[in-house]
Amino acid sequence: MELFPPIPLAEWRDTKETLHRFAQIVGKVRLAASTRRNHWWNVPFHLTGRGTTTRPMGQVDGNPIFTMDFDFVAHRLVVSTLDGREISVPLIGQSVASFHGAVMDSLAALGIRVRLDVPRPFDLPDSGRPFAEDAEHTAYDPVQANRYWRVLSQVASVLEEFAAGYSGKVSPVHHFWHTFDIAHTRFSERHIEQPEQLDPVTREAYSREVISFGFWFGDDTFPAPAFYSYTAPEPEHLAEEPLRPAAAHWFTRNDSHLAVLPYDEVRSEPDPRATVLAFYESAYRAGARCAGWPIDPLACPGGVTDPQLLTHGIRPASG
Repeated sequence: MELFPPIPLAEWRDTKETLHRFAQIVGKVRLAASTRRNHWWNVPFHLTGRGTTTRPMGQVDGNPIFTMDFDFVAHRLVVSTLDGREISVPLIGQSVASFHGAVMDSLAALGIRVRLDVPRPFDLPDSGRPFAEDAEHTAYDPVQANRYWRVLSQVASVLEEFAAGYSGKVSPVHHFWHTFDIAHTRFSERHIEQPEQLDPVTREAYSREVISFGFWFGDDTFPAPAFYSYTAPEPEHLAEEPLRPAAAHWFTRNDSHLAVLPYDEVRSEPDPRATVLAFYESAYRAGARCAGWPIDPLACPGGVTDPQLLTHGIRPASG
């Protein structure tokens, strides 16, 4: 299996636009039926051996415990309950409207009652159009959809490895259905005073100082897949800090700076995995230095925090 196979945005843009809206429909079910966690950690998807999952939800709201899993091998959405019942919805041959209808019908057939507060796309050009009326987005190439999942899985593995090097508060590695990226975030304990007029989603996401790391598939402002990192709030002189490797650079977006490493540049490296890890580490140290984080005390080499294990060079039993 090729590490980081090619996935140019132009080749699968139509499939991506349809799949993004499919994901938002399921994600909004997750938002409605899950127990809220700090920084909205209850909302994103996680990776599975065949696709992505909402993880179990329900029960506290009176619904049966259920999950919704995208299967990008068989190309279906599987809605299943704890008592073993399941209904699958095909992904191929669907418009957003027909997929939305099939999902809501499947939930109802399983006795699951969920109301989407805003049954429209989030932060997409057609955000004013209900999912139930979208007959425009119908493209779904199963080869490209499968490749999307494989790239997500490979990036997730690298992010998990990078996450092991920090002993402070961290997020899971998770796939955000609203922005269609995969990310991992490190936190400091510094509380951030937000402007009163800021929306509640952003307020909760950035209530603490963070340095985030991730990968996105490209969009209209940056039409190519890339690895990225940002520090929020952005400290002074961040964009003056060095990044590794040489292909990495600071990209200005919405009056702030992203550390960016183009995906295709990584693919051309002799060791793509090590290249991405070096990029994330350089971006972390740039943000941590400028923001005044205690870098050495929070280090956790190889996922080990015990001083004796580190002194004697003993690796964890799983190593």
